[in-house]
Amino acid sequence: MTIHFRHIDSPLGPLTVSTRDEGLLALEFPQDAWFLPRDGWREGDHPLLRRAQAQLDEYFAGARRAFELPLAPQGTPFQRLVWSALADIPYGQTTSYARLAARLGRPTATRAVGAANGRNPLGIILPCHRVIGANGALTGFSGGLAAKQFLLRLEGALPGAAPGDLFGNDAGATRGRG
Repeated sequence: MTIHFRHIDSPLGPLTVSTRDEGLLALEFPQDAWFLPRDGWREGDHPLLRRAQAQLDEYFAGARRAFELPLAPQGTPFQRLVWSALADIPYGQTTSYARLAARLGRPTATRAVGAANGRNPLGIILPCHRVIGANGALTGFSGGLAAKQFLLRLEGALPGAAPGDLFGNDAGATRGRG
């Protein structure tokens, strides 16, 4: 099956979005450590690529808080479980790897959750940037820490917040400071 892709300009630089008919496969940053194999890829137009670009444009303009796109990321069952949980982290909120692991019913799997988070092929859309260290540190992000900081600031989860203020409620996520 053909994989369609397009490059999208963003405040973070060019992003590469790829799709099959059933859903988006990846959103890649230029500096990603993990790229999908490019065999069978075709650059061009596809309805899902147009929808993704429009929704990303709205997100970066501050007019979209959630994405409404069919997704088809490729990974292990555990990775897909973690990626699915990322979609449940509300806009403008953060959680830690440990709290995400606990929410998945795997409280001792913090490192495995971190590894799956690091292999998330749909960054921004599946908001792995909202997962930070237990001490509030902005740890790893495939788009780079400056991009992670930019995204958290865009969502209002970072400005003026002291590291200890990023968590607080029992759900493992807290509202960012405006």
